[in-house]
Amino acid sequence: MKPIVKTSILLFSLGLFAAFVAFNANSVTAESITAAEVVTVSESEAAAAQGTYTTMEEFEASPGYTKFMIDNLWILIAAFLVLLMHLGFASVESGLTQAKNSVNVIYKNVFILCTGILTYAFVGFQIMYPGDFNGIFGFGGFGIGFDASDPVGMLTPAYGEDMTIWSDFIFQAMFAATAATIVSGCVTGRVKLPAFMIFGAILVAICYPMTGSWVWGGGWLDGLGFYDFAGSTLVHGVGGAAGLACVLLLGARKGKYEDGKINTIPGHSIPLATIGVFLLWIGWFGFNGGSVLSANPAEVSFVFVTTALAACAGALAAMITTQFVMKSLDASMALNGILAGLVGVTAGADIVSPMSAVVIGAAAGVIVVFAINFFDKMKIDDPVGAISVHGVCGIWGTLAVGIFVPGMSFWIQLLGTTVVLATTFIFTLAVFGLIKAVIGVRVSDQVEYDGLDISEHGSSAYPYFAGINLTAKASAKS
Repeated sequence: MKPIVKTSILLFSLGLFAAFVAFNANSVTAESITAAEVVTVSESEAAAAQGTYTTMEEFEASPGYTKFMIDNLWILIAAFLVLLMHLGFASVESGLTQAKNSVNVIYKNVFILCTGILTYAFVGFQIMYPGDFNGIFGFGGFGIGFDASDPVGMLTPAYGEDMTIWSDFIFQAMFAATAATIVSGCVTGRVKLPAFMIFGAILVAICYPMTGSWVWGGGWLDGLGFYDFAGSTLVHGVGGAAGLACVLLLGARKGKYEDGKINTIPGHSIPLATIGVFLLWIGWFGFNGGSVLSANPAEVSFVFVTTALAACAGALAAMITTQFVMKSLDASMALNGILAGLVGVTAGADIVSPMSAVVIGAAAGVIVVFAINFFDKMKIDDPVGAISVHGVCGIWGTLAVGIFVPGMSFWIQLLGTTVVLATTFIFTLAVFGLIKAVIGVRVSDQVEYDGLDISEHGSSAYPYFAGINLTAKASAKS
């Protein structure tokens, strides 16, 4: 049977399954709607019990203080889990690329996490949540925005959430750094470190919080009813769109596309990549679960279930697709299938039914395989498949909310996704293009051949094995 016939059968079968689930969505999704109603009732009762407070002492003595403590603690735990994801990103990117660039990968990931949090503290947080603004761009001022003269307004439910401003900031800051980390995987192995550093800082400081404010900050897309629970588009899609623009300006790795052929440049450690993916999966429970913005047991446990189901379905679908279409048992595709399922369900993890989560994850697992192969055929070199996993599957997940959730508009979801990703893509072309014109964005052929670890960092992640050229430092200087 020809591959195109196999592909058609696979996609047709998946389409029938999706249609069946969509047809039954009204009855199945009632589970999640019921959970949401429970949340509303419990929170309104808590608010009534809390009343208003004039001092912190009065609040701490109130009946609502215990619930506030639990909710706030869960947000902090979730922030820690999202921080753990950055170890996962570093491990995946290192494992799926060449050993000679591992130090460079780690260096970039450490830089973008630390710079991202600091930059978000300096300007990003108050661009993303500026308060009353025109719905397109606002700026509440430099810094996090803590008002020492109003501790009750900053550290009690008067803030607007069951958390302090400090917990809100640190949770959101972990998200902000994630978008730029995604770009790191797309450009690894040939990008100049200063160019990536400058671009990553600007992305987190301006573009990510600006587009995020359109939805999470109460901006114009939120007013239209666009829905993205934890960032299929606002985080992952933004990272994928920025990565695509950077890759187009940067070009492919040497030897990747030659004589009309697509040459595989294998990663040096599938075990390391596997560790990274499972760390990401663990962290995703904080990513999605923390986005509930409270420790409500019905809501958080429901999100955990949809997140896990989508990840499992994504992995199995990617496995079946690679075997059925490509005649391959590709471990890296299976790992990307897990991530694809997670990205796909992130936009609607709190409102899609468990069965819908399975279909969304499975579809993402199929999509990611075809997307990775498509970008390869287009000679768009993405060493870890981040554009496909985060960008393409982020689009799918956001649109799926409009397909599987009654009352959600597919066209509003499409509009929001298109505008956010187009803005990010154009912003990246402008900023990364300017950096390319001023200082250049790509290392020399010799540095790329020798590996960025020795050439740019003067050290190796594996000094005594893995086939690293220990003499490259000398050749790079000559």
